Amino acid sequence: MTYQVATLRGDGIGPEIVDEAVKALRAAQEVVPGLDLEFTFLAAGADHYAAHAEVAPDSTWQALHEADAILMGSMGHPDIRMPDGTEVQGHFIVNVRKKLHLYAGVRPIKFYPGARGVNPAQKDVDLVLVRESTEGLFASFGGGAEIEDEVYSDTMIVTRRGTERVARYAFGLARARSGRPLDGARTVTCVDKANIFRSLAFFRKVFDEVAAEHGDIHSDHALVDSFSMLLMQHPERYDVLVTENMFGDILSDLAAALVGGLGLAPSGDIGDRHAMFQPAHGSAPDIAGQDRANPVATIVSARMMLDWLAQRHPDDAALPAAADLVERAVVETMEAGDRTVDLGGSLTCSGFGDAVAATVRRLGAGTAA
Repeated sequence: MTYQVATLRGDGIGPEIVDEAVKALRAAQEVVPGLDLEFTFLAAGADHYAAHAEVAPDSTWQALHEADAILMGSMGHPDIRMPDGTEVQGHFIVNVRKKLHLYAGVRPIKFYPGARGVNPAQKDVDLVLVRESTEGLFASFGGGAEIEDEVYSDTMIVTRRGTERVARYAFGLARARSGRPLDGARTVTCVDKANIFRSLAFFRKVFDEVAAEHGDIHSDHALVDSFSMLLMQHPERYDVLVTENMFGDILSDLAAALVGGLGLAPSGDIGDRHAMFQPAHGSAPDIAGQDRANPVATIVSARMMLDWLAQRHPDDAALPAAADLVERAVVETMEAGDRTVDLGGSLTCSGFGDAVAATVRRLGAGTAA
């Protein structure tokens, strides 16, 4: 089967890192029998907005609906803004999440060789943050209220349907994992501010109802303020975290500091029918075009895409084989000391992509043999 991958190169360093992810995937196609990915490159983002006064053309929106999966680079530029002063990328990304019902923002946090977190002695980090991506405070995006340039307000929206589906996703994810590093217990932690806000007390209530349906998975709660400290002190206590949209946006960036930063942080925005995969970091326009970016997060996001496609197409053995191959290639490349400058290596962005692609081919040839 041929899988149509809608590919958005983005802005800033986006085109560079996407090209390296596509390079790794094409190398996998060479050595994994039956893997067939077709990349369609689409227009969208800040540069497109600056040139055409639109975030994306109608053809892009249509292609996103029709694609089997979406792969995107980082998007946006701080100097290119909408008339209301907001940056362009939000108007694309948030609308994609809403239009395609991508309710689960999935952010894995784990170490890759050569990475150094905020505490170099802390290596017991293997967690996933699941962010509800269509509601919460982001429900006001593009709306809210304004009174004569004196008062502005945005409203947090939490619904039963939205909370149930993201909580069920989190429990399903926990069941497929090996548990928290502390003791191997499969655990889902609800992170909220239920002691203050009615909307988040409701989020916790619905979470508990879903937890009761999953008696084999341990569940607990944390208040977001104290949790932010505990996460940094004791990440080994956590397995899967589920939280409201804005909290998830902040906590996922914070958690990335545990494992070396956003350059190593992949992400997926996942729904029941569609999914989009992208690095968690921004477009870094200050180094754009210099071949200095770290493409690890984008390559590993592409691996997440293969995993997701494999879940949707369980009869296609090529997909999980390719996902495993790309992951192993990234790890082995970095273990060999082939890393980008930000991780103490000497490779350029394209040089790292070349090294990963070569490792994919070598490992794939060994598997075939």
